[in-house]
Amino acid sequence: MAGGNSRRMKELSKRRAVCAMPVAGSYRSIDFALSSMEFSRIQKVAVLMQYNSRSLNEHLASSKWWDFGRKQGGLFLFTPSFADAHSQWYRGTADALAQNISFLKNSHEPYVVIASGDCVYKLDYNEVLEYHVQKQADITVVVKDMPETFNVERYGTVQMDEDGRIRDFVEKPVIASSNTISCGIYVVRRRLLIDLLEKCAEENRYDFVQDVLIRYRGLKRIYGYRLASYWSNIASVDDYYRTNMDFLDPSIRDYFFKQYPEVHSKVADLPPAKYNVNVNIRNSLLSSGCIVNGTVENSVLFHQVYVGNNCVIRNSLILNDVYIGDNTIIENCIVESGDTIQENSCYKGENGIRIVIEKGERYTI
Repeated sequence: MAGGNSRRMKELSKRRAVCAMPVAGSYRSIDFALSSMEFSRIQKVAVLMQYNSRSLNEHLASSKWWDFGRKQGGLFLFTPSFADAHSQWYRGTADALAQNISFLKNSHEPYVVIASGDCVYKLDYNEVLEYHVQKQADITVVVKDMPETFNVERYGTVQMDEDGRIRDFVEKPVIASSNTISCGIYVVRRRLLIDLLEKCAEENRYDFVQDVLIRYRGLKRIYGYRLASYWSNIASVDDYYRTNMDFLDPSIRDYFFKQYPEVHSKVADLPPAKYNVNVNIRNSLLSSGCIVNGTVENSVLFHQVYVGNNCVIRNSLILNDVYIGDNTIIENCIVESGDTIQENSCYKGENGIRIVIEKGERYTI
């Protein structure tokens, strides 16, 4: 599921779908779900996209990076198609699936994994499937227990009995009664999913959570599979910033970068990052193609970032292809890709994270 937009991402989602947001220097958000599917030996994957999908299309143009370039199965990209007067945009998650129901009907696999493309995690979906079969469940929802300080009101919260069956599911509660949230990952038998989607379409119901999970929780056997490893959603600016900053933690870097299975992405053919004389780099991630002349602390620099002389970058994310002129100070900011920051500039996020979008002249005679 890669079609949604998030107003909480503010200016960051004006150029690209949320699932195409850069993460951890060299990845896109959707890479984590696709890599988990690759590791789980899922051979047929459909990506349902809609909003601002150009960047996502370019990223997924070649499926070889996730080993989906195959004769049988492979990677399929779906956008809303307008074939008659009744065609329209996806009106919700269930409607997106219903509009592509022919893909499900023409498939032969017994089970379907539905996953959101805007989450950062690693998961073997086969373990979820084994749990699903063991519990004789109709639908299995991957859930995670969050700490008491976590704001769960922006997610769907669930309550389960001792056997793991979901007894209550509340979407974005005003006051949460549970700290267990849905991760937006589901396993369901293909034939049952088709029946549920056709029923939703007949009744003009469009949302998978509200019109399937919540509506049928008393009629269907819906179970929760607890995820114990790292999981993060990037549906807001604060979440996006925090997720990238998490990769400055050595244990999280080791988990994603060094532990099996690997996370794969489209490879950028760029030279390694270059550190010039008298630079000062502390606790930061620098991607290929970067050239640094100043100070970088507690920050993530994505592809092809140029940092000028005497610059200071602290606690910030600098997205792809950014030129930062000499004597610039950037603190607590997210700098949008393709920006040109003029020399002697100063940007600081005083009350939260500041998004910097500047289109100055990069090359002058």
